[in-house]
Amino acid sequence: MAGRPLDPQVEAYRLERHTAGARPVHELSVAEARAAELAEPPPAPPEHVARVLERVVPGPGGEIPVRVYVPAADRPLPVLVYFFGGGWVLGSVDAVDPVCRRLANATPCAVVSVAYRRAPENPFPAGLEDCYAATCWVADHGLELDLDPDHLAVGGASAGGNLSAAVALLAREREGPAVALQLLVYPPLDHRADTPSMHEPLDPLFFGREDLAWCWSHYLAEPDDGDNPLASPLRAHDLRGLPAALVITAELDPLRDQGELYTARLNEAGVPAELARFDGAVHGFFSKGDRFDAAAEAQALAASALRRAFGRLPYG
Repeated sequence: MAGRPLDPQVEAYRLERHTAGARPVHELSVAEARAAELAEPPPAPPEHVARVLERVVPGPGGEIPVRVYVPAADRPLPVLVYFFGGGWVLGSVDAVDPVCRRLANATPCAVVSVAYRRAPENPFPAGLEDCYAATCWVADHGLELDLDPDHLAVGGASAGGNLSAAVALLAREREGPAVALQLLVYPPLDHRADTPSMHEPLDPLFFGREDLAWCWSHYLAEPDDGDNPLASPLRAHDLRGLPAALVITAELDPLRDQGELYTARLNEAGVPAELARFDGAVHGFFSKGDRFDAAAEAQALAASALRRAFGRLPYG
């Protein structure tokens, strides 16, 4: 690891994982990794949101379940369409329930959390097409839920950040919904990336490059599929005309450089893109608001960026 002591909260998390006998995800089968995820202790009691709705929307492979969080408001709320992380293989709307509640209340905005199809059962581009279909549905039908689809953002962490960047590219390519902001939290953006952060030593129980390779190997039916910019947005030749972005990276994360390179390329293309690196943080911190102070700070930053993008002052 880095040549300085770990943040005490990160060190406590590291020791807890070692004590529990956790194993790196790249040593596990898909079934074992999913079972280990389900066995993790539940988060703190959920934060109250005025309305939480379960819906299904039409998608290219059948119905797509979505969970809609709507804070109390006296007018239609802007919308964040949120895609869970988990390397396209793990994760669920349940896993990101706490962060969706926090972003909904803190912004405030509605959050539509999308249960897209996961790999390897449904490799690229199945999950992406689900995410795009759900985003289009929100843009076309949001008023039915008393939402404001004219103020719409996409976001997610890890694989969810990748999918958010790809949805933004698809929306431009297909002349789809207008997206006000792409919230990209430590996204994997190039399946062939070989940047310095990919080689920095980390504790084996922190997300590392072997774990990232495991995720890509299950997401892509063929390795060359990763050359498609919709799988690897850093490989897109032209980033002009994309939505504004907030990119959040973690210092102790092999994906750090990819997010920071994408931020630079967006700015070079004339796209307003803000970068926030959280020193001492590890991959996965954003969704663990009950574990890491940095998560609460990052979530507050995301809510602030959403407010600015939506052009709205806080309600009340």
